[in-house]
Amino acid sequence: MKGEKQMPKILITPKSFQKYKEKPIEMLTAMGYEVIENTTGKTLTEEQLLSYINQDIIGIIVGVDPLTEEVLQKFPSLKAISKYGVGMDNIDLQAAAALGIKVGNAKDTNNISVCELALALMFECARKLSSAIKGVKDFGWDRSIGIELTGKHLLIVGGGKIGKEVTKRAKGLAMEVTIYDPYMRDEEFLQAHQIGYATDFAEIIQQVDIVSLHLPATPETKHLMNATVFEKMKPSAMLINTARGELVDEQALLSALVQGQIAIAAQDVYSVEPPEVGDALVQLDNFILTPHIGAYTEEAVERMAIVSTQNILNLLNEQG
Repeated sequence: MKGEKQMPKILITPKSFQKYKEKPIEMLTAMGYEVIENTTGKTLTEEQLLSYINQDIIGIIVGVDPLTEEVLQKFPSLKAISKYGVGMDNIDLQAAAALGIKVGNAKDTNNISVCELALALMFECARKLSSAIKGVKDFGWDRSIGIELTGKHLLIVGGGKIGKEVTKRAKGLAMEVTIYDPYMRDEEFLQAHQIGYATDFAEIIQQVDIVSLHLPATPETKHLMNATVFEKMKPSAMLINTARGELVDEQALLSALVQGQIAIAAQDVYSVEPPEVGDALVQLDNFILTPHIGAYTEEAVERMAIVSTQNILNLLNEQG
């Protein structure tokens, strides 16, 4: 109706948000917001995000959709962004700050889920479970010998919330655990769980059996796992990456796996998701890739939906 006041709008982009959207949408509508949902079932591209610029959106709950500087500049009314998850490398934080847009993330919502997937990938690498199961489904009975995780030396790269959860469970499996994190300052945790702490990455990488990555993608950490690092590792070593694809130089990993510099790698993340058809690394028998399911559990999805919604309300309230 002409002259009717328009409700301020919140755009919700994450695909998995749909499963637990009822309560979050009630929270938003109760505060006078109109909700616009991504109903494509896919992550939005920059071009698709720009299709919403004329809808006077003041807040976005975003998944892994790219909120680049170009995108942010095209949303004149945008006041707040709430990340549905923890990692914010898909958001140009510098541009958001310059534009006066508040940004927050859903901390402590997916720690357990990502941690448990990291451990599951370790077991998969150690026992080759999926190929064994498939073999029997095909009415074969071939057996491949595995290894025990007990007694293996695990290096946790990144001593944040997820890294600590993996550490505690790995100790329960009687593994030797060392953390490498130049920014970690938690002697109490290290002592309580009898965890080693490494200060020299180049040295510790030569000694461990398993490397598990739990750190953000930054210019400093990009391609942390590179050709030089792979050359130093044990030929029996395994790499687990449930953090960010950019942490690993995938061409170097391809070479390392083909040449036997390391034994196997398992990731839940990739530099391009999904990878291109025919990708050489994906086709290797000693490379395992899951479709970014670390935080995709019933419990984590529900927590992220509620927390990210509360965060957008808090951020908009701060903006007045």
